[in-house]
Amino acid sequence: MATQTKDYYSTLGVKKTASADDIRKAFRKLARKYHPDVNPNDKKAEEKFKEISEANDVLSDLKKRKIYDQLGFYSDNIDPAAAEAAARGGYGGGFAGGSPGGSGRAGRGAQEVPFDFGGFDFSDFQSGGSGRGGAQEAPGGGFGGSFKDIFGGIFSGGRKARGPRPGTDLEYQVSVDFWSAVRGGVARLEIERQETCPACKGKSTTGGSIECPECSGTGQVTQMGGRMKFNIQCPRCNGTGKVQNGCPTCGGDGVVTRKEPLEFRIKPGTRDSQRIRLAGKGNAGTDGGAAGDLYLIIKVGTHPVFTRVGDDIHVTVPVTVAEAALGAKIEVPTIDTHDGGGRTQLKIPPGTQTGQKLRLREKGVPSASREGVRGDEIVEVKIVVPKVQDERSKEILRELAKLNPEDPRAELLAEV
Repeated sequence: MATQTKDYYSTLGVKKTASADDIRKAFRKLARKYHPDVNPNDKKAEEKFKEISEANDVLSDLKKRKIYDQLGFYSDNIDPAAAEAAARGGYGGGFAGGSPGGSGRAGRGAQEVPFDFGGFDFSDFQSGGSGRGGAQEAPGGGFGGSFKDIFGGIFSGGRKARGPRPGTDLEYQVSVDFWSAVRGGVARLEIERQETCPACKGKSTTGGSIECPECSGTGQVTQMGGRMKFNIQCPRCNGTGKVQNGCPTCGGDGVVTRKEPLEFRIKPGTRDSQRIRLAGKGNAGTDGGAAGDLYLIIKVGTHPVFTRVGDDIHVTVPVTVAEAALGAKIEVPTIDTHDGGGRTQLKIPPGTQTGQKLRLREKGVPSASREGVRGDEIVEVKIVVPKVQDERSKEILRELAKLNPEDPRAELLAEV
């Protein structure tokens, strides 16, 4: 059976020159889009998620990525030294017995890979020629550096051997009311996560073996490279021709999806869009791998009177014309229910204008990150003009206008 070349860079949508940070960002973006929790019962999304996970597993590891870049594929069975030798033009300094129509093996010290050259036309590789293959015969009868181009991408498509695999992270948005975020409390929600399969304990198999479906029990698979065929050890069964029976409960995944109620504590002063990490509460790993983490994105509700900005509380308070002009002590609301029933005294200075902001120190929200620190309350003054209906009040206002003839628009008009 022939295996297919996999382009991990294309799978993640990045260039071959992408940095580790670019690869990480690309994987996280695709993982959110194709995660099984976001696409329940969608087999295509599930397969896509497996593909991007496999690509990320290789490209996010510097050693694995180097081997993949050198050979065009990655397997745990590959010796890094052999991969580097192949990338330079041969395995272990050359191919022994690699005559046309025959087969060859890597030299001593390199990873051995059997080759079947049946049906391959070597006429393009004549000494000094530049046929379709573009190869030159090296001194001593061996082929030179052009083998890098021939063998660079042929050993791909194998399935990575199983081993401990960590679970993926989960992310949920949680709505929290205004007062719970300010004072702290307990929040509850229901999450859907992958748990370790109770039948196989995360091993994916239940004992016993069957014929490997990848190689039909032969222990080898055929990789096509142009007109050459390469017989390589089956990566699924590691050349044994047998694989373990998949667990019927989890379908061989090692995990099952369950809905689970979750209760967690909200710290006083928790902010809107704050990210809370619950370690080990993400999807379960397989084969003994650690569970992922759960990230909760807090969405704080609003309040009809108070507006929160960071750890400060903003409130607009109406005052009369007399209070603003002469100054006064007024009562304003606060978030402290233990301080005068949520009220405190504020001094309005004489001549206060509408829109002016006054500060009440440490009357804001307790900081969730700094113990003993609180924000302030910012009071914005809004002057309320009375609806004058009786003649006596009108007469007093006319008299006031005569005593204070200043034109409040004079400065504005002077700028025009």
